[in-house]
Amino acid sequence: MMKKTLLLLSVLFAFGCSSMDNKTVTTALTPDCLGNTEIPAVLKDQFREADDSVLLDLALGAPDKGKLCWGQVYVAKENSDITIYRAWNSTNPHSKMGQWWSFSKPMGLVSAYRSDCEICYQWSPLDKLVVGRLKPGTKIVVGTGQSAKCSEYLTYPASDEKQVFIKDANTSVETTSDYDLVFKWR
Repeated sequence: MMKKTLLLLSVLFAFGCSSMDNKTVTTALTPDCLGNTEIPAVLKDQFREADDSVLLDLALGAPDKGKLCWGQVYVAKENSDITIYRAWNSTNPHSKMGQWWSFSKPMGLVSAYRSDCEICYQWSPLDKLVVGRLKPGTKIVVGTGQSAKCSEYLTYPASDEKQVFIKDANTSVETTSDYDLVFKWR
């Protein structure tokens, strides 16, 4: 009787797994994740959902460690035309084509941008901006920010600001423009 039960369970398990949809499930590391992992409406027709659990795992971070709180893997479709933005650190030229990008051009106060995207002051002065085009066929992870503890006195909470993780921007992004931060006091 035990053998028959095990055989039946094995068959049911195999059938259940073979009929599962092959997309990476959006993963939330904590119940505190805000927002959603959807592509902005104006860009939806430029992407399709994809399956890549390794890439997703690279983008997700534990609470107080930054990265994404949750995410979804997407692939830029053939003939897509997607502009992305990255604020970066001019004292480290290798950071220009880093892993963290945005669909929106950074605007407003630098302190608000840091908070929205959980960027600790130790990580970057955010004194340069690169604008690029995402190459068709590139896999990305879209999600919202995980909390980041910058010091004993400063912790950014999780936010609902969309962020884009690109594993290798050097081969996946074509640079179109570079800008310098200019002081403008109000």
